[in-house]
Amino acid sequence: MGAAYPQEGSFKDPSGTVFLRDGELYRQVNISYREEYSKLMESGLYARLTSEGLLIPHEEVQVPPLEKSKSLLILKPVRVPFVSYPFEWCFGQFKAAALATLRIQKIAMEFGMTLKDASAYNIQFHQGRPVLIDTLSFKVYKNGAPWTAYRQFCQHFFVPIMLMAKVDITLGRMMRIYLDGIPLDVAGAILPFRTFSSLPAFIHIHLHGWAQKSRHKWAKPPEGGVSKNQLAGIVDSLDGAIRKLELKVKKSEWADYYADTNYSSRAFAHKQAVVKNLIRKTAPRVVWDLGANTGLFSRMASDSGIPTLAFDLDPLAVECNWIQTLERQEHDLFPLVMDFGNPTPGIGWENSERDSLFARANADTVMALALVHHLAITLNLPFGHIVRFLARLAKHVIIEFIPKTDSQVIGMLASREDIFPEYCEQEFESAFAKSFTLVEKIALQESQRIVYLFTRNP
Repeated sequence: MGAAYPQEGSFKDPSGTVFLRDGELYRQVNISYREEYSKLMESGLYARLTSEGLLIPHEEVQVPPLEKSKSLLILKPVRVPFVSYPFEWCFGQFKAAALATLRIQKIAMEFGMTLKDASAYNIQFHQGRPVLIDTLSFKVYKNGAPWTAYRQFCQHFFVPIMLMAKVDITLGRMMRIYLDGIPLDVAGAILPFRTFSSLPAFIHIHLHGWAQKSRHKWAKPPEGGVSKNQLAGIVDSLDGAIRKLELKVKKSEWADYYADTNYSSRAFAHKQAVVKNLIRKTAPRVVWDLGANTGLFSRMASDSGIPTLAFDLDPLAVECNWIQTLERQEHDLFPLVMDFGNPTPGIGWENSERDSLFARANADTVMALALVHHLAITLNLPFGHIVRFLARLAKHVIIEFIPKTDSQVIGMLASREDIFPEYCEQEFESAFAKSFTLVEKIALQESQRIVYLFTRNP
């Protein structure tokens, strides 16, 4: 067999390591985790969680381990097609991931186990729903023991959800700075004073943060320990508080984009038909839609059973898209928050603990509809840079060019000097010609806009 390559995101776990061998994903379970793994499998907890879709299933396989001296056995888990990070989630996804984690903790306690950590990075979205991917997150519950994952849960889930609900929807992105979770004292300084009157916020953030910072005796487990009922009460308190949290903001600049477009009904219908046909021609296994808004065009791929990632800068547009996926019970569409002017870089230890967007690229076809004018004019990006960016993501690009005579571009230039002499159809095509081959060029009916299909050169 080929060489094994450890996955950087799991190197801190003494219980085991995730690694790749011959392109397949495996998890080594270390000898030190023997008791916990046996309890997980023999108690019925694994069966219960996998049957409810809360834990990623695995099979035990005979594969050479990563570290033979430490290895107990090797698991081959079901592989999540795309690994996302908490700061790329919308509010509703954060809530869903948090509630799934608490549900897992409740069920684990029924089987005499508990979560030893509650990292948001251990939750991924598989077939549109949150699932725990770290099989080694459990330990045997001991009477009187506190929930060791409590602080981590608060910093990874409760704090960002509170900040998004009570302050600003964009504050979930703070998780990109604080990889170990947003510190409680930082959250306390940002949250409005009125949150002191909310019992869950006061206990789990303000008081918790004060005790942690001051090392007060309150932060230590009480004499006699924490009873199982008290531990269940903490979990129930967090669960109830998170369920009640809702967004204050209901409208953003782009969330109602399709209701306020300059397309005629005929032009819009033509664009939908064109995009659907071009998706079919590229026969993709995976599609990425950049600047997807609420996912109308993304669904032209996902409704055909093609796994599709729908990225947008506007977290409320992504929220609207996420709500639709729930209402429609969709499994092939995954909305995410992404600023393509500042996409996710490699971060964490040695800048490799969490992969960059490019390192996770897995699409055959990328769509960039009504996006290029924002990149070129709002961000001053030359066409050459945009082309290079797209070439790193996929083989096929379905892209829309919007000329300066279009009302949206006119509006963008109304309050600034036009310093974009090269922003024209000819320069656009010339830039793509350096890395791509033009397959189709279609002018939209009753519109000045053009949709292109390019295929990357070998």
